[in-house]
Amino acid sequence: MQLSLFEVDDPLKPEVIARTSGTFTPNLRLPVHRWFRYSAGFAAEWVESVIAAEKLQHTPVVFDPFAGSGTTLIAAEKCGVESWGLDAHPFIARVAEGKLEWRSDPVSYRNMAHRVLKLARTITPDLTHYPNLIARCYDHAALSGLDCLRRASERILDDSPAGKLTWLTLVAILRRASSAGTAQWQYVLPTRRKRSPIEPLRAFEETIAMLTEDMHIGQSLNSPRAKFDQGDSRTCLPVPDDFANLVITSPPYPNNYDYADATRLEMSFLGEITGWSGLQKSVRQHLVVSCSQHVPPNSVKLSDILREPELKPIIGELAEVCAKLEAIRETKGGKKTYHLMIASYFRDLARTWIALRRVCQSPAKICFVIGDSAPYGIYVPVVPWLGRLAEAAGFANPKFEKIRDRNIKWKNRKHRVLLQEGRLWLEG
Repeated sequence: MQLSLFEVDDPLKPEVIARTSGTFTPNLRLPVHRWFRYSAGFAAEWVESVIAAEKLQHTPVVFDPFAGSGTTLIAAEKCGVESWGLDAHPFIARVAEGKLEWRSDPVSYRNMAHRVLKLARTITPDLTHYPNLIARCYDHAALSGLDCLRRASERILDDSPAGKLTWLTLVAILRRASSAGTAQWQYVLPTRRKRSPIEPLRAFEETIAMLTEDMHIGQSLNSPRAKFDQGDSRTCLPVPDDFANLVITSPPYPNNYDYADATRLEMSFLGEITGWSGLQKSVRQHLVVSCSQHVPPNSVKLSDILREPELKPIIGELAEVCAKLEAIRETKGGKKTYHLMIASYFRDLARTWIALRRVCQSPAKICFVIGDSAPYGIYVPVVPWLGRLAEAAGFANPKFEKIRDRNIKWKNRKHRVLLQEGRLWLEG
């Protein structure tokens, strides 16, 4: 199958949107989106532009099976259309639930958050139970302040919108208060130090003010509230049949980025995990496979995966690439299980396409923001393979719109295979 290239005439700032739509960075200046940085995302203004263009022709009903921290859903609310999202990451799902309370009562939120702050000032900290990672990421004073806020939150918070937002307020300041650095994709770097982390109680108070300010923007909206569930894209449950006519999403890229590890700092501080290994049970088992950490050696058999009927449209080429990865693995010190990861990834995405066909109306428009991959320097043609799997599931007319080249700055790179990122569009 040959994918055609084309240009999209975006109605909002087309030259800026085309360049930045595949990254979360522009969202850091936008109300609500800025509350929590989750690097696995795309630009909210681009999502709004797509929905606005669709509204000129019909009434969009939006679905995002990889909703992350809620970018698509918040954009849909701003545009006044119905939407539903899923994310399988339990911690990020809770972040999304908090952000989606942005249209609730700001006074109730502010009052509860200030109650937590007031109580925190009276609590004696206890730092004896935190894991080593947390001790390495905070000095004594910062961890003491955060511990007091955590203990106060545990006494006061409930499952109300104000409670969810106040929990998010604490989560949002954890990196700001840490003296440890953070890599571009949110991995924590305890050996890289920041010069001026912010004092926790001050950060908490500033974040209360920011959330309250942003929440006032949403008070005048009368649009449908987005629905959200912690759920699996491979089944798209509990979303009903024929729900959506517009899918805007960005699935994981098969580039070995560990979405579980990206939230290890927050989950360790909150006591949801006690160490790196706890991520496997708590997070990774729920996610689409996109990282070799998801498939330890002997956890699955490559031959079993390659017999899955969903992979039939790409089976020959996939088996060839996996064989190359399995062979080259033996020559590498890390012996990463890229052969299992790539096979599992496309099996999971094939199941996602099948589930999307159930959820989508006819006609429907689908956009996947996606990038290709080259583990151990072996190129994986992600876009055409996903296009074929989508066609086998019942979608049509795949077209790819390149946003940017990737892997063009060779410093510290494992290989020099030119990669790209872009938008895969389909109809159904």
